[in-house]
Amino acid sequence: MNRPAWRGGLLALLAALLFGLSTPLVQRAGAGCGPWTTAALLYAGAAVMGALSRRPAAREARVVRADLPRLLAMALFGAALGPAALAWGLQRSSATGASLLLTLEALFTALLAALLYREHLDRRVRIALALLLAGGAVLVLDQGRSGGGQWAGLLAVGAATLAWGLDNTLSRGVAERDPSQVVAAKSALGVALTVLLARVAGEGLPAAASALALFAIGATGYGLSLRLYLLAQRAFGAARTGSVFAFAPFIGAVAALALGDRSAGWPMAVGGTLMLAGVALHLAESHSHEHAHEPLDHEHAHRHDDGHHDHVHDPMPAGEHSHRHHHAPTRHSHPHVPDAHHQHEH
Repeated sequence: MNRPAWRGGLLALLAALLFGLSTPLVQRAGAGCGPWTTAALLYAGAAVMGALSRRPAAREARVVRADLPRLLAMALFGAALGPAALAWGLQRSSATGASLLLTLEALFTALLAALLYREHLDRRVRIALALLLAGGAVLVLDQGRSGGGQWAGLLAVGAATLAWGLDNTLSRGVAERDPSQVVAAKSALGVALTVLLARVAGEGLPAAASALALFAIGATGYGLSLRLYLLAQRAFGAARTGSVFAFAPFIGAVAALALGDRSAGWPMAVGGTLMLAGVALHLAESHSHEHAHEPLDHEHAHRHDDGHHDHVHDPMPAGEHSHRHHHAPTRHSHPHVPDAHHQHEH
């Protein structure tokens, strides 16, 4: 895997697989459960997963006090508003339709990454986004034609994608921190928010089986998936990670069909093919040109065989490790993506 896009793409696909599978499962496990309570249980599982998967301090940069405002915003959009809107929408639409509408998350993430981080979207990436969006549009329009009062639920799911797009873009600012610690902190803050809102809304407690199922889904489909997503952002950039993550709706739709949902027809094949083509474009990306690196001091997990970390240790540590280090100015050419070391203008 010499191309930097391959590592980021694989991590983003694994994150998409876990999250995609979680959508139809949340619909089943959350039946009769309030949206805020559902969100609280999902992110309680995610918080535990984050806490259990933390790496030693010598290998990852720790979350610091200055990250708290960003984590609070991530918790509000990503761990409270997003999952609550999805839970509400899932109870008012088909699992297939809701899964497919999640494609919009990639669009919001890419646009916000380009706006806030000036991430370069070249012609290949724009085509990939267009294919993903077109595939989702074909599938969602087919669901909308089926009627049955699903529009309110689909609009709620659309609102969830906007909230998660904001969360994805905000998380780029902590992508160099220990991803497990970020997951645990964001999830714990989200649980506090959603438990408070559930009490205000007067939501009751679910059955023990439903609560345990939602907790387990949250640990894997939200906690582990988010950890992989943050690692992908570190290697791949926010816009590209969000776009490859758009494969999650297709995975969710296939899982919904396997669980007995029969609301989709032939457009699924068309939309799925378009989405696959968009993902393939990202995985084949090779962006290379001569570029300059300005002087930089920061801390993050890194290796000494990546062409950007040539500082000296005595003795030299093996594998990834974390400490504050300095990058001298340099100019060179190699394949790269908009990671922490490549934020230059185009």
